Amino acid sequence: MKYFLIAGEASGDLHGARLIAELRKCDPEAELRFFGGDLMKNQGGQLLKHYRDMAFMGIIPVLLNMRKVLANFSLCKKEIFRFQPDVLILIDYPGFNLRMARYAKKNGIETAYYISPKIWAWKTKRVKKVKKYVDHMFTIFPFETSFYEKYQYPVTYVGNPVYDIIHETLEKPSDFVQFCKSNQLSGKPIVALLAGSRKHEIKSLLPVMEKVSGLFIDYQFVIAGAPSIDAEFYHSNMESHLPIVFDQTYELLRHSKAAIVTSGTATLETALLKIPQVVVYIMGFGRVLELFRNQILKTHFFSLVNLVAEKEVVKELFQSEVTVSNLKEELSRLLGDDVYRNKIGEGYAEIELNLSSEGAASRTAHLLTDILKNKPCHV
Repeated sequence: MKYFLIAGEASGDLHGARLIAELRKCDPEAELRFFGGDLMKNQGGQLLKHYRDMAFMGIIPVLLNMRKVLANFSLCKKEIFRFQPDVLILIDYPGFNLRMARYAKKNGIETAYYISPKIWAWKTKRVKKVKKYVDHMFTIFPFETSFYEKYQYPVTYVGNPVYDIIHETLEKPSDFVQFCKSNQLSGKPIVALLAGSRKHEIKSLLPVMEKVSGLFIDYQFVIAGAPSIDAEFYHSNMESHLPIVFDQTYELLRHSKAAIVTSGTATLETALLKIPQVVVYIMGFGRVLELFRNQILKTHFFSLVNLVAEKEVVKELFQSEVTVSNLKEELSRLLGDDVYRNKIGEGYAEIELNLSSEGAASRTAHLLTDILKNKPCHV
């Protein structure tokens, strides 16, 4: 069978690659084409567009790159039509993917979503498009089932792929001294800085993180480099040159005493690796956005950690709350208050129990190939 996948960012590339590997096990004759990244390409198939040429998030970046955005839409439609896949598999990235789902449905192509867009947090009206254009929704959080039930849209919870990846990582031995030596780090305890995977996030958050680093001289602050961002971009947004570690985020976190993490999948990864964290996020538009937060964000929390736990497990700092003084205060507690650290650890244990699974990508591949094999033929 023929599969067309679309992943528009680094995390989607990771999950797409694992899904491709499982699809090949279920369907050894699988033909695959995709918009994605190097990880997906390494699993075989034809990479048509790299996600680094698609990662335009937010109103201003999209407007500034509108010609490229429209060209990507056009190319994707042409490739889908040319390939005529048995199924179009969409991985998060709703601004792009829901448009492609609409196109596929109009052309009689089966559509499936692996990793639901976060419409339960904002832009809830998109659920109408999901119901209209997406045939099969494979979700990765238990709370998403109840969300979609409110809209009479059945979904299939397949477990969480991040849980699977983290547990595979923890099975491998790792040595702090060797990690520091191979990355030219000092022997001081580490605080990990995860400033996001998009340039506008890094520009907003890294300067504040850097200022905080100067207040904890007994620790070394190390940046987890995003795969689509080069070192020079990080350096251009810092006054000093904090060390950057690329392609080793999990290893960096494993050896960290605490972390400052930009809201997103990284917060869940940090929790499953059992590292105390403070979550930060700046969306732009300053205090104006804060005034309308309740209208824009449909959930009480914005970090995946607290959303899965359905309570505050870690501190969230939003917009104007992301200050040096607030981060200093919270980081001091994370590093120096054992009772506080243990309480966070208890919350992490509950989250891990909620997300435990036996292979989200494998289950999705099996379910999807079974659906396609049993699909009635229309003459």
